[in-house]
Formats: sequence, C-alpha cells, structure tokens
Amino acid sequence: MDINNKRRIVVSGMGAVSAAGVGAPALWIAARDGLSQVRELKLERPYGGRIKIAAQIRDFDAAARLEPEILPFCDPFTQYAVVAADEAMAEAGFARKDIAGPRTAVVIGSGIGGSKTIDDEAYKEYVTHVRADPLTVPRLIPSAAPTMLGMRYSCRGPTFTIASACSSASQAIGVGLQLIRSGAADRAIVGGAEAAIINGSIRAWEILRVLTPDVCRPFSLGRNGMILGEGAAVFILETLEAARARGHEPLCELAGYGTTSDAFDPLRSDIEGPTDAMRQALEDAGLAPADIDYLNAHGTGTYANDIAESEAIRRVFGERREALPVSSTKPIHGHALGAGGALELAVTIGALREQIVPPTINFREADPKCPIDAVPNEARRIPIRAAMSNSFAFGGINAVLIVRAA
Repeated sequence: MDINNKRRIVVSGMGAVSAAGVGAPALWIAARDGLSQVRELKLERPYGGRIKIAAQIRDFDAAARLEPEILPFCDPFTQYAVVAADEAMAEAGFARKDIAGPRTAVVIGSGIGGSKTIDDEAYKEYVTHVRADPLTVPRLIPSAAPTMLGMRYSCRGPTFTIASACSSASQAIGVGLQLIRSGAADRAIVGGAEAAIINGSIRAWEILRVLTPDVCRPFSLGRNGMILGEGAAVFILETLEAARARGHEPLCELAGYGTTSDAFDPLRSDIEGPTDAMRQALEDAGLAPADIDYLNAHGTGTYANDIAESEAIRRVFGERREALPVSSTKPIHGHALGAGGALELAVTIGALREQIVPPTINFREADPKCPIDAVPNEARRIPIRAAMSNSFAFGGINAVLIVRAA
C-alpha cells in the first residue's frame, strides 16, 4: 500500500499496571524520574534460589477492582489486563459498551498466560494433593485476557492472544494496527499482560543464567543480567478520522510497525533480524532514520543482547547513532516478558508527549562494544518528533513500533 494512502491510526487511550502501581502515569513518572521499582522478592511459598529481587506488583487488591462474578476466572495476568483496559477506555472517552460489536478487535500479547494458576495447581497436584479448582483451565489459558476484555466491552471482532515471548505485546499492538488499516476492524484493544514472578519461573530463568542478583545496568560496562517484572499495558486504537469525528484528542499516532524472525538460534541474539525489523518499521511509517529522535531499546542488561542491539542500531542509524538518545527502562519496571513491549510503548508515548527522554539508570561506564548514547542516569529534555520502541524475543522474534505526534 502507498504510504500516503494508508489510514492513519492513533492511540486514543492507554492504561497500565506495573511495579510502579496502577495507572500509566505512575509508570511514566517512575521511568522519567529514574525511580527503580525493583525490590526484595516476595513469594507465597519458600524459595531457595540465588535471585532475591524482582519488579513485582505490590498491594494490588483485585477484589476492589474486579466484579465478584468475573474474579474467579481471572489469573493475575488477566486481572492486570482488565484494570489497564478500563483505564485506557476511560482515557479514550469510551463507556463500557461504546465500542461494542463486530468491528472492534481485541489482541493481547502474553508469553505464558496464567502462570500463577499453573504454579498453584501444580503445587496442589504434586505436594498438597488438594483437588484442582474447576476453573483452572479457563483461568490459565493465554486467551483468557483478550476474551475477558471482549466480554467486558461486548467486542465481537477478531479476538486472540499472541504468544511470541518478549515480542508478544509489540506484535499484538502491530497486528491491531494492521487490522484497522486493512479494514478488518474499525477499532482495536491491544497490549500485553504477564504475571510470571512465581517460584518455578524464577528458578527457570535463574538456571538460564540471564538474571542479575543485584542491579540491572543495560548497555553499561559491568552489566550482568536482567530483572524480571510483571504487569500489563493496554491501548485503544482507532483511525485519526474517527477520533476527530467524535471530538477526541488522541495521545499520538501509531505510525509504523515492523516484525521479523532471525531464524537463527533459540537463545542467542542475532543482528540481521532486529536490523530488518527497525527498517521495516521506518518504511511502514514513511520515515527516515533521521526522523527518529528517541529510541526505547529492548536493552535487557544481558551482555550479548545489548551488544547485538547496539550493532543493529548502528546499521540502521549509521553515524547518527552517537547522537540518537537511546534508553532502556527495564531497570525501572523489570523485564515483563510478554507484557514488556506494551509497558515500554506506554513509556515511549510518555516521552513523546512530554518531550523528555527517560534515563538508563544504574549506568556505570560506557562499553566500547555498545557505542550508543544510552542517556545514562538522568533524563534529558529534547524535541521528539517520532520515537521507536524495540522488542526482541527468544527464538529470534523481533517487533518494532514507531509513534509520532498526531
């Protein structure tokens, strides 16, 4: 499709639940001000592992936020998605049934789905021998979040979950963009949700040797791993024409999306796939590398990943990479896996709207193998016309989103 003839898709509202608390503003303030939400790990059952920290959601009262008739069907990842979606709907100016019908799609990314339900029921089976909860299956399936949102708002359009590890949310948002552009839907509720900070998950990630026992410091010399996070972020997408017709001022335009596969290795980072995904997103948005003023990086804080992403940035942006502000906000909200791209897009939209680049906190010293401007430790106020957000997943699945002022 000709770039000039593409339907312009906007973000009319967004919501979030993160380690910073309930609400997209809480997430943005934490990212902007460099306020780490990483705390001592607290689990329901004893954990004897080496990793003792995570960016967990604390003091979340699900019963105070969800109706009693739906709560038994909701694993925490679905609870977070519902609360984030309610916030997004309100900011978009929609009452609960305003976008009902077959022309609204619901696409949510989740790497795992109902992790806590899986963990709890496995514990019953293997340890306590207590009878399983009859609602176990509808609560743990990854599609629980989008179907619950569809029922909540009476949306009968395309509804599904995308499970592509750490690119799940970004792909879900990109697919929502494509559904509206193609005419398959008029609106879309999109985003990601994950609640995987449980004994089994922490143990598995720890054994993979990618978690830091102390501090996450992306792109910095001395980095030694990532920190797990959890939460959800949800966005309401519609055409610019539709938003204007109802007198609504959107947050921004969702201008570009690119996705690729490395087809390389289950775990190791590649360079070609991320490079192509960034170039695809630029082409989709009709922008040149010089038009991007901020890049929210995948930036896990693992040694190899940050080197590979830095090289991909160099290939796309050339010598301009040294002047392009790049930051990773994962040391703030943790790596939320399937929800990560959604939380980071919410931060990226905050940066665009306030014209402030959030910092990469915990930065010690530049790594010569990561020759980028990582905005170390302090936020930076600059003009931002368009911003890019990267998500790169295990298995080599890459997704890149671009937003700009509407």
